[in-house]
Amino acid sequence: MTVDRYLRMIAGLIVLLTLALGHYVNPNWYYFTAFVGLNLFQSAFTNWCPMMSILRKIGVKG
Repeated sequence: MTVDRYLRMIAGLIVLLTLALGHYVNPNWYYFTAFVGLNLFQSAFTNWCPMMSILRKIGVKG
């Protein structure tokens, strides 16, 4: 898989996980969900995301 596919998979997983945690554990988890969404939004314009840098450093092909 490529960096873009991993990024989408990880972001989707984090969103679903933090929504569940916000519902069942503590509503403050929704802030993390919002952070992930905001980060995805800004990456659409800048084509840069911290997770993309991490994935490239661990050797995921671009």
